[in-house]
Amino acid sequence: MTQAPDPLERFYSVIPAGGIGSRLWPLSRADAPKFLHDLTGSGQTLLRDTWDRLAPLAGDQRIMVVTGRAHRAAVEAQLPELADLNVVLESEPRESTAAIGLAAAILQKREPGVIIGSFAADHVIKGAVLFRQTIVEAVAAADAGYIVAIGIRPTEPAIGFGYIKTAAPLEIPGAPNAQSVDSFVEKPDLATAEAYVASGHYLWNAGMFIARADRLLEEIGAAEPDLLAGLLELADAWDTPRRGAVVDRVWPKIKKIAIDYTVAEPVAARGQLAVIPGQFDWDDVGDFASIAKIHANGRKRDLAILGEGARVLADSSSGIVVSHTGRMIALIGVEDIVVIDTPDALLVTTSANAQKVKAVVDALKLSGSSDVL
Repeated sequence: MTQAPDPLERFYSVIPAGGIGSRLWPLSRADAPKFLHDLTGSGQTLLRDTWDRLAPLAGDQRIMVVTGRAHRAAVEAQLPELADLNVVLESEPRESTAAIGLAAAILQKREPGVIIGSFAADHVIKGAVLFRQTIVEAVAAADAGYIVAIGIRPTEPAIGFGYIKTAAPLEIPGAPNAQSVDSFVEKPDLATAEAYVASGHYLWNAGMFIARADRLLEEIGAAEPDLLAGLLELADAWDTPRRGAVVDRVWPKIKKIAIDYTVAEPVAARGQLAVIPGQFDWDDVGDFASIAKIHANGRKRDLAILGEGARVLADSSSGIVVSHTGRMIALIGVEDIVVIDTPDALLVTTSANAQKVKAVVDALKLSGSSDVL
């Protein structure tokens, strides 16, 4: 009797490397988005960290990166192992359904039956062994036909993350921890988040999705038929000389919509979404408060200092300072401060107000101050 092949052998990692991370302005810019920064002190960028986490799963040759044309050189400099065949360039951002769906369509055409996993380029994860165990389970569940999300057991009532409400356990060979999903929930207020955590039925939504490419495309088509038609047309031309002309004609017409709305939420509503609870430490580094927390290691009185050559003098102060100017920054008696010092823009706020930085970026866009974006 022939043993069935390990589904991990058909697995392909996809890294959508897009978005500017507007809550991390002025550090993160259009020409230097957050995935191209070292925000953890590891000595390498978040993108490189992501690659190093995924490469052991299926190998360097089975990782695809979807990014903007403007970031190609920087991405390839960070990832010299990245095969040219696996670089997918967007002429302009069209949201996550387009990015992940195009990768799925290209890979399905090249390798029918492929299982793909989408992993953001700018998240922080600790615990490589636990991460691998979780993804191996997710791949097994995907092979059984489920769309699979990764959830993180909450350690606090965070209001910066979306949540997944879990339902009954699923009996899936190779995925003993898989559960069905009742629903996806948007970022809650504090009282609601506290109730979620107390109930024990909610996980943080880590924004990772694993599925057979054909199943993912099927679900995109059920929600957005025109969008799927465009993706399939692009994939059909991708590995041919027609690619450039087809991309220029089709890509601008692709609808901008997040994969949560086209796939995750409707599939969950039909009871066909599985979640694997991840035991590893995870953070989407959505704002400067997140970065401060990562560096504080639970010690709220600490001051995190980032930036090569940063010059900081602090007395009785906590929070985070990121400096790229060499200018002396002195802090006296300020708690939970956020200071981001760049050559052409200075941000001063507090951890409690870190989520509001996006509003500053929106205001700068309206005022026409695009030179600092």
